[in-house]
Amino acid sequence: MVFLKYLLIVNAGIISLGLLSALIFIEVYERKYQTPPEWTFFSRNIYRAARKIEEPTYSASGVVDWPAIDNNYASLLSRLEDPDLDGKGLVLPENDQDRVWVFGLKKLGFTRKGLDVSVKSEEWRRGYYVALMGAARAAEHLDDWVFDRSRGMSCPKEYMIGPSNPRPRPVPYGAASPPLEANCDPASEPPQTFYMKILNTTGFTSGQRLDAALAYADYLDWKGLHESAEEMYGWGLDIAMGAVPQGAINIVDTQTGVITNDATYVSNNLLKATNALAIHHAQMGRLSTALPIFLSNLRARKQLSLPYLPDPPTGEQSKVQRFFSFLKWLLVSPPYPPPPPTGDEAPVRTPQAVCEESAIMAHVGEILFASAKDDTQPALAKGTKTLQNQQLGLSWTRDAVDISESTLSSMPLDQVDERKTCAECLRSGIDNWSTMVRNILKDQEQIALPKEPREPKTGSWKEWFWGGEKPEATEEDEGRWERELQLVEERMSHVERLLSREEALRKAREASMFGNLMIFS
Repeated sequence: MVFLKYLLIVNAGIISLGLLSALIFIEVYERKYQTPPEWTFFSRNIYRAARKIEEPTYSASGVVDWPAIDNNYASLLSRLEDPDLDGKGLVLPENDQDRVWVFGLKKLGFTRKGLDVSVKSEEWRRGYYVALMGAARAAEHLDDWVFDRSRGMSCPKEYMIGPSNPRPRPVPYGAASPPLEANCDPASEPPQTFYMKILNTTGFTSGQRLDAALAYADYLDWKGLHESAEEMYGWGLDIAMGAVPQGAINIVDTQTGVITNDATYVSNNLLKATNALAIHHAQMGRLSTALPIFLSNLRARKQLSLPYLPDPPTGEQSKVQRFFSFLKWLLVSPPYPPPPPTGDEAPVRTPQAVCEESAIMAHVGEILFASAKDDTQPALAKGTKTLQNQQLGLSWTRDAVDISESTLSSMPLDQVDERKTCAECLRSGIDNWSTMVRNILKDQEQIALPKEPREPKTGSWKEWFWGGEKPEATEEDEGRWERELQLVEERMSHVERLLSREEALRKAREASMFGNLMIFS
């Protein structure tokens, strides 16, 4: 009996520790990936599991298990759209005929129309939107993957054996045997199913619909459907234009996407939509079309008003107050984050906006540099004019790097996402700078401009005592670009140290449960 008594105590302790550890992990990931309070317990766990698996550090190999993520999001969406579970009060399509045409990929035909989620709270709608975008993200990674029904496994279509893939790729050593086409289905719903559901759902903000349209357009560009992508970028511009206040006129030239000089109102969504359209034109090689859009976008951003800075809090909490604040933070789950801006508001010139300006300046520098270099001409035909245009693009890139670096250094540490975006802009700018200087050096090696012979001058009596006249300065100082390259490499080393500290700071915040831990001494 004594043995049984202690055995029950030990088992009860082990079970209690297991439950306690499970609750701690749930709390940790709830604080990291917060879920709407209206969701049921199982829906919240499914969402946290999907986000956790999506982390590259979740797997020892660093490979993200996208089929598992897709399954989690599919289960979550089925629960959110079920009127008997998390979808109480939703207005569902009347029948299967209530469908809309999938934009772009005509071979996929129709897809189910979106729901009416306006009856739900803002937190529920935001969580539903995040789940749809997560499902679309997983579907993009599973594009051209198949699911083997006979074995319950997914793999890329290139390994499948069947008539549609007559030359399958050999599977890696140690992997399972390749699936047969007769046993395979698509591994996921196509991404446009989720994007179109967002675009046709009633209750989402214009900013959410715009983000979905731009993500879908980017996917169409990746698939090579550039005409459909351009139409989708136009749809995104229409979404942004449709949300401006009444009476705002002459904002954007709908034919070119250029923001007019006399625009009476410019929203953040308009800046985002026109910037995405300009990037699309630049990627398609239409530099003369992209450059005016970038410049008009940059001009509109330069005219933004400064943000209102509230007065700093007066007084300082005592150690006892800070201790009780910490206990409250430790024991009480933080509330769901407040709703982000819809994007229809007029933006202000925040540090993030300044960093976005530097990104646009880097794009302008790329366009100017690329348009100055005409590869159809022989090397000897490229002269001073081309070099001057290249220097103009290089100047824009230098300014972009300087602005990004200064903005990142002055940005508050708690703005994690904004700092990450600014760090990416800085890395891209410094890489562009280095590439441009190397290309100029390469061109200078190929160009052999003939030197004009200088006629000897008759010397005067002063030259016998004070020496001859100093030679005139050459048009290009010899070794300038070698020194510029050395400067860029030194700057890159400094930027790499800055970005490595930024990455270490971000990982430390993500790895620690007590990222907001207060210091009491």
